[in-house]
Amino acid sequence: MFARITGAAFRGILVAMLFAMPTLILPAAATESPEIILFIALLGSALAFSEYVSHFPSFVEFRNAPPINRMRFAAAAVTVGGLSLLAAHPLAPTGLTALVQRLGGWLGGQLDFAYSPVQLAVLMMPPQVPEATVLMVRDAAGLACLIAGLAIAVFALVIRIGNWPVGNGAFNVWVNLPLFDPTTGGDVVQRLQRDGRINIVGGVLLPFALPAAVKLASGLVDPGMLAAPHMLIWVISAWALVPASMIMRGMAMLRIAGLIARKRRAACTDADAAMQTA
Repeated sequence: MFARITGAAFRGILVAMLFAMPTLILPAAATESPEIILFIALLGSALAFSEYVSHFPSFVEFRNAPPINRMRFAAAAVTVGGLSLLAAHPLAPTGLTALVQRLGGWLGGQLDFAYSPVQLAVLMMPPQVPEATVLMVRDAAGLACLIAGLAIAVFALVIRIGNWPVGNGAFNVWVNLPLFDPTTGGDVVQRLQRDGRINIVGGVLLPFALPAAVKLASGLVDPGMLAAPHMLIWVISAWALVPASMIMRGMAMLRIAGLIARKRRAACTDADAAMQTA
């Protein structure tokens, strides 16, 4: 019980630090409402603590199937931290911010090719926005895309080489997929495969669809708000990490469906062998 409470408290502290990271990195002049950021950090910390301290799952998936959630959090932390350093460079340049700015500029230039998500993010910006803001969006999008792609690739290696989730012991569907009801809606394997494919397709299409949707709704949504450092950090982070998280979720569900199907085939083989022996 003590280990569960301390683990949940540690996770809550990490979540609070994630939300507070841009405020800690950016100069004080770039933060307009620190009390709102503090409230969001405390709220996220409380939600993480209440989820992991409880024996019964509520909404966090793969709670007892590391390292997928740890990889998601690590990707979010690296993305938010990297974009915070990138946004801080024009305001308070240092050696570290200059390094991140050069890396982001190189990645943004390399990934800004025809019909790429980075180019769509650039084309989303209205013509009256200063060129410096457009370049900042391009560099941030390139950096975030790299981190999201690396997270997906590493998780694929964990599945292939690390034999996830079998390497962590038995996989409990109720604990790790609390929003998935295996007792309704037909065959479990087919439902997992369908949901997994939907998540992967949605994750692939979302980085392309969101800039197009913002462009079409330009009268309702102003992309020029990305000139604000905090808005740039969180919008670009969500634009890259939400699709990556969906793809990782889809890969995990397809993996679980494959394990269930393999177990069924093994059970049928053993039953046939037992009948032949009898």
